[in-house]
Amino acid sequence: MRCPYCGNVETTVVETRESDEGDAVRRRRRCSACDKRFTTYERAELAMPAVVKKNGDRREFDREKLRASMTLALRKRNVSVDLIDAAIARIEDKVFTSGASEMSTSRIGEMVMRELKRLDKVAYVRFASVYREFEDIDAFSKLIQEI
Repeated sequence: MRCPYCGNVETTVVETRESDEGDAVRRRRRCSACDKRFTTYERAELAMPAVVKKNGDRREFDREKLRASMTLALRKRNVSVDLIDAAIARIEDKVFTSGASEMSTSRIGEMVMRELKRLDKVAYVRFASVYREFEDIDAFSKLIQEI
């Protein structure tokens, strides 16, 4: 594994453990050149359904895009990385076990909204306000009242 700090290819695994969800192996590594430590994750590569965008384009399911969206909604909120990772794992599991060869971004977006609602109501409202593209304040108020 190449060191992200200095680019050296000689690193040592210092600690290995399974993630809380059991879907990944977390490894702490130490670079033999610069002595800095970093974390890597090992996950099984799954054949996820293609994601169908609103305009009909098809893309590969992108876990990091999902993480970026959720992290943006949760910005400056007191939610741990472990809870975010667990939510992402649940979404991935639902997508994978759906058995579908394709899944719309709207369906994935609804899954994200459910997870955010569980994690943090403010993040849920933030995400929903962008995702649902509210036309007026009444629709936005209705969402807030539902919480």
